[in-house]
Amino acid sequence: MTSHFVDAVRLVTVREIQARVRSKAFIISAAILVLAVVASVVIAGIVGKATADDTTPVAVVDGVSLQSAQGLDVTPTETVAQAERLVRNGDVDAAIVPSDDTLGFAVVGLEDAPTDVVDALSVSPEVELLRPGTLSAGLVSAIGILFGVVFFTSAVTFGSSIAQSVVEEKSTRVVEILMAAIPARALLAGKVLGSSIMAFAQIIAIAIAGAVALAVTGQTNFFSMLGPSVLWFVGFFAVGFVLIAALFAASAVLVSRQEDVGSVTMPVMLLVMIPYVLIVSAADNETIVGIMSYVPFSAPIGMPMRIFLGTAEWWEPILSLLIVAASVVVVVAVGARIYENALLRTGGRVKLTEALRG
Repeated sequence: MTSHFVDAVRLVTVREIQARVRSKAFIISAAILVLAVVASVVIAGIVGKATADDTTPVAVVDGVSLQSAQGLDVTPTETVAQAERLVRNGDVDAAIVPSDDTLGFAVVGLEDAPTDVVDALSVSPEVELLRPGTLSAGLVSAIGILFGVVFFTSAVTFGSSIAQSVVEEKSTRVVEILMAAIPARALLAGKVLGSSIMAFAQIIAIAIAGAVALAVTGQTNFFSMLGPSVLWFVGFFAVGFVLIAALFAASAVLVSRQEDVGSVTMPVMLLVMIPYVLIVSAADNETIVGIMSYVPFSAPIGMPMRIFLGTAEWWEPILSLLIVAASVVVVVAVGARIYENALLRTGGRVKLTEALRG
């Protein structure tokens, strides 16, 4: 009996994977999502490089010693006359020439005082922060949106595909033929497992593409900073998507027409959408992200964000993952009962209480 069940699950899983691979819509949507992540990484690298290269051109006469040339594009000259000539020609914004004052140099401009050069040459005191914040709010929001978009898009795409498949089999009576050969629970397990494998493969492809893009664009520091949170995101998604897939299947089995799918899967859509909205609107709010990191539907986004921010203790991701896994066991068990009891009921919408009672 066990061997027959495993074989049935394997057959349904392979069928689900083949159906996704042969679907042009799936291939195109997956490619678009991967390209969108790569494009965002490349654009961020270009913008960062442009910001880093935003320097002020100056001419510096030989013999002038600067404490720091940060923010300046220095052109060495041998004489003051050569430096001033570059200023007049517009080749540089200012010239730094020898002087007899305490600094040992002076700044020569054309018409207006070169404030950018003066600011770059100013000596700033050492600053010590009692609560250092190494990440800007914009960066935190961008990473939160990235996690949210990837999770939301993948969950909705594959979840909706499961729901449509379940209803299609009911409406065409194909499920009656399938039930004659395999148990209902094996059919559900194969659908969930096949879709989970494909969703997980898509997340892996996105992670690899993003890592390659970071390496090619020279953003190695950002890669090392983001790497641990991405690995945890992949792990949480692998477990959390099983929960979402089971909910989509259990919801869709309550109806027999494609036009009714939206009404029964809307609560599941909301469960997926709420974490996305929260992470987009409050990615830098430690309280909200902290709560999200332990709620099963939002933990795949919330906990990786806390790991990225460095606010999670070493044991918290493990505890959160165990909570998600326990939730998966409960939801799959309840979903399997609903699926088994409502699968052969056609016609009108099956009430949830009836599906639970059997």
